[in-house]
Formats: sequence, structure tokens, C-alpha cells
Amino acid sequence: MLPYWPLNAYAHADPGHITPMSLLQLVLLSLVQGITEWLPISSSAHLILLPDLLGTEDQGPLIDAMAHFGTLFAMLLYFRKDVMRAITGGLELLGIGRQPGNALSERARLALFILIATPFGIVAGLAFELSGEATRAALRSPETIAMATIVFALALWAADLLSKRVRMQEDMQPRDAMLIGASQMLAFIPGTSRSGITMTAALALGFKRTEAARFAMLVGAPLIFAVGMRAVLGLATGEEAGASLSDGMIVAGLSFVSGYVSIWGLMALLERMSFLPFVVYRLVLGGFLLVTSPAVASLFT
Repeated sequence: MLPYWPLNAYAHADPGHITPMSLLQLVLLSLVQGITEWLPISSSAHLILLPDLLGTEDQGPLIDAMAHFGTLFAMLLYFRKDVMRAITGGLELLGIGRQPGNALSERARLALFILIATPFGIVAGLAFELSGEATRAALRSPETIAMATIVFALALWAADLLSKRVRMQEDMQPRDAMLIGASQMLAFIPGTSRSGITMTAALALGFKRTEAARFAMLVGAPLIFAVGMRAVLGLATGEEAGASLSDGMIVAGLSFVSGYVSIWGLMALLERMSFLPFVVYRLVLGGFLLVTSPAVASLFT
């Protein structure tokens, strides 16, 4: 899930009252973001929970965006060959280096599929922003986070269990990219996980686990980059109280390191095992949030 635009307003009820952050808070925030961003367990849900766990003020959307910015560059480095293929493929789509009448190359097809999938996240973010404060408040409730964590864990488990998992990125068609991109429209619900829901969609379409993870990461890059640049500008101009550009750079740098390790670990694991450990983790986390939520607790008081 993206931290600033599409705005995750449910995670930041009052950014105007943020107090300066300690180095420890910045380090913990970076570690949580780096570890969880590319795993199918919802990094934004964990960023929502972290201030409550630490007993600190919410870090604010711009710092969250800088954390995502750091993990984005970790992904770009890890998948640098795919990224270069997509960039050169994008130039080919513009007619640069392509012979008239020739079919699109694999790199141009990759760029095309990323372009097809990307707008759905933008549409979802705009719809969320127009939904009104009451809807956003309901979405950020512990019960909503818990239920989304559980429901989409079961969806991931079913897709992983039932999928043939034989298709490669070279087998992708425009319809696949559209469906995977459309799945991102559910990611505005906290606990869903943007990477998790796109991996689920790719698995359901028959792609191998590593291929599902790779495309899920690549497809989020353009929007996360735009969000990160917006955060840099906002922090540089002092837009968010209690947060500075130096804080953002610390978070981005540490998130880059932990994010790279997280991607390496995920891809290594998916070569050898299923998504079941992530499903189990989500079910445990969702169950814990549900039974400890104020609404459930009130039933026993």
C-alpha cells in the first residue's frame, strides 16, 4: 500500500500534531518498512501499528512515503535487469529503436504491461480521497485492518494452493496485466497489502511464485516513485510538523538496506517453499488484532 498518494489518511489522523522523532523511532520505522514492504503482509498496516506499540506519535505520511522511497530503490537495484528492460522497452513503445512493422520485443511488452497495470492504483487512491472522512475513519479501525489481514491471507493461500504455477513473465498477456493491476484497487483497505493482492492475482492467473512476486514489485514502481518525490518536496518545504528532510533521508537509507535484504530473502524462499508462512503470520496477526480490538473487548465488559 502506498503511504501518501493515494493517501492512506486512515494511518494519520492528525499529522499536524506530530512531535520530533527520535533516532530509535526512525530506525525501527525503517526496519519495519524494509522488512514488510515487499512481503505479502501489508507494510502500511504495520506502520499504523508501530506508533501504538512504541507509545509514540504517528510519524506522518511524508516519513512513511520516504520509507517506501527507500524500499523502492532497493527493488530497483535488485531487479535492475528487469528495470532496464522496462526502460528500454518504454523507449521502444515511443518508437525509439523499433523497426516499423516489427512485433513488440519482450522488453517492450514488459513496459506495456506495467503501463496497463499502473493506472488502477491511481483510480483507487482518488476514489478513496473522495470517499469522505467517515469512510476513511471506518477503514482505519482495528476491526477493518484485522478482517482485511485475515480475508486476504485466505485469498493468498487459496491462490497459491490451487494455481498451476507454470506461467512465466514471457507468457503474460494484456488481459493478465489488466487483472493484476485491477487487484490493486483493493489495496486502499489497510491490511490488504498491495504486493500481496497483486501476487495473489498473478498466482490465480497461473504464474510461478517468483514471477508473481517480480511483477508485483515492478508494477508498483512508477506510483511509489511519484509518491517519494512528493515526500521529498514536502519535507524540504517544512510541510509536516515534527518531520525534517534529514529524518526522511535517514528513513529512506535504512529502509533501502533492510528492503534489499527482505527482497533477497523473499525471492530465495519462494524458490523453495510456498506462501504458507506468510498466510499463517497474517492469520495470527489478524486474529490478535481482532480479539484485542475495542469493539470486541466491549462485548466482554
